[in-house]
Amino acid sequence: MTHGHVAYGLRAQYGLFVTPDTVVAWERGRVLPSEQELTALAGVLWCAPAELIAAASTLREHRMARGLAPEELARRVGVAAHAYQRMEDEGRWRGTERQTAALAEVLGLGPRALITATGGDGRLAELLRDAATTRWQAYVKPAVKMLQLPRQTLEYALQRLHTDYHAKMAATSSWGASAGTGDEGRAFLDDITGHFWAAVGS
Repeated sequence: MTHGHVAYGLRAQYGLFVTPDTVVAWERGRVLPSEQELTALAGVLWCAPAELIAAASTLREHRMARGLAPEELARRVGVAAHAYQRMEDEGRWRGTERQTAALAEVLGLGPRALITATGGDGRLAELLRDAATTRWQAYVKPAVKMLQLPRQTLEYALQRLHTDYHAKMAATSSWGASAGTGDEGRAFLDDITGHFWAAVGS
């Protein structure tokens, strides 16, 4: 199908007045279709909306990939529809522990996808940087609460981050180090979440 054919299908079948240039912009990722446009586009292309989302990362994208209306998802996780919609619009989840577990189950999200979808990546990175640079033991309980992973898994991951970070800092400050600037340590902290998820996986 050409871009013109897709635009015509959206207009004829769904009453959406979309230009071929808009279809090109969607295809190239320059513009994101609205939820209504994405659903209609999937209908025109005879596929599921999930097939049009390369890699869902937000609550809205995960919900749309599952074909759920906001009200349906809100009902299934036990949140008022208007409260859920506000959280989705803001990109910040504020549900209870039980509601968060229900959200993960309904959307099929593992721990890493859940923390990203609920807007927790920044808070997690801050916690991990603190754990790596100070006493990691003090951050086990907050990490368990945030991630709902087994305590033993988190203890191992936080201890490993702490050990790896301090090894890098010791190497840059040792006598033979050519550049005692701490660049390796800063680079490690910049990708702290990547190192954390690698440690959790191992």
